[in-house]
Amino acid sequence: MRAISIGKYAVLGLAVLVVCPRVDSGARAQNTPRIHVEVDMVQLNVAVTDSKGDYVTGLRPSDFTIMEDGITQKVATYTEGNMPVQRVSDMPKDDASRPQIAPPSYKSRGSSLVSNGTDLSAALAGASVYILFDKSDYMYRGFVFAQDAISDFIRSLEGPDRIAFYSYSRDLSRDAGLTPDRFAVLRGVRATTAGDSAALYNALLMTLKDARQVTGRKVVVVFSNGPDNASMVAPEDVGELAQSEGVPIYMISTREAKSDPASAVVFERMAAATGGKAYFANNWRDQQRAFASIRDDLAHLYSLSYYPQANPNRGWRAITVKLNGPALKKYRVRTRDGYRPLPIRTIAEATPNVAQ
Repeated sequence: MRAISIGKYAVLGLAVLVVCPRVDSGARAQNTPRIHVEVDMVQLNVAVTDSKGDYVTGLRPSDFTIMEDGITQKVATYTEGNMPVQRVSDMPKDDASRPQIAPPSYKSRGSSLVSNGTDLSAALAGASVYILFDKSDYMYRGFVFAQDAISDFIRSLEGPDRIAFYSYSRDLSRDAGLTPDRFAVLRGVRATTAGDSAALYNALLMTLKDARQVTGRKVVVVFSNGPDNASMVAPEDVGELAQSEGVPIYMISTREAKSDPASAVVFERMAAATGGKAYFANNWRDQQRAFASIRDDLAHLYSLSYYPQANPNRGWRAITVKLNGPALKKYRVRTRDGYRPLPIRTIAEATPNVAQ
């Protein structure tokens, strides 16, 4: 029996849902009022890469076409990487500059990670990063190494306004609430101890519900050492909530999860559907590379927003982002593939108390 249905929880990352009850005249006025849903803004984080996986930089708003349920949308705001958000109407007209290919900021050379000099410290300026750590009994053998990898990742994230560190086994522990204090977050990492069964999807759902209480750009990074064996909520429900919230999920897992084909497929689908990535690390060096890749990805995202055109669909709305012009069609676009707007009264019923 599933304890939670996604129909009660989905909202937009940077959207405001406005409810306008409307009662028809005559006999219909005695029926349940119709609820009109308007979505004020939808935000997308978009990665553009070439066939080698290198990031394409220098694109302009006019290079993108956004469609919602097949309806073309007009880009309202735009930014690339850690640059300030701009209103498209205030930007100068596109010049003749062409997009460029940015090499990965971290490349693997032998057994070491070498930076190409790109400043990633401000890549997440203004963002809230939620780190979710698996402390279940799957983690016994590599617990200390995982703590080290996460600690290094946190130290490298000087750009985000706030970081939260949560851990889970059967239950979720909010070891460090959303805070700009890096030392408090690192203390939370070191204070974790191994637990029992793994309820990943329950923990991820509660993390997303906490993230819903804050505004701005949000990212969830999950470190999991094995499959879920204790959750009451389905992964499909959690994935749809993350899509509707506009929160990309980055999954770093180990060979324990990779050995379970079903879990591996779920991790990959959930990450892809939300615009994130999934990594399977065989050792602690692979874990470091995965964290470095996440930093690199976040540094090269385009952030686009739009005000939806009139759309009678109050259910799942499919989003498609394409590049314009023959020269750009060879590049790959990665972002979330939709969202589900809901009446505000339904959202209010599902809103949890925020952990302090």
